[in-house]
Amino acid sequence: MAQVTIYMDNNLETKVKEVANSLNLSISKFISSLLEKNIQNEWNENIKNLSGSWSDFPTLDEIRESKVDDVKREEF
Repeated sequence: MAQVTIYMDNNLETKVKEVANSLNLSISKFISSLLEKNIQNEWNENIKNLSGSWSDFPTLDEIRESKVDDVKREEF
């Protein structure tokens, strides 16, 4: 298992210790769990459940049939 050194200010360290203790976790396990939770290669279930939830969102065919002119790009 890899070891990583991180630097944080004293206030953040205090907060991290408090939260880790309240969850009965070591600081290492707590930070590791945060990283695992936030570094994912797929959408979480809440995001997946949003799929199709907007009933008034146009279908792909409706978007493709749209005859709206493109917005002119800015010139630099």
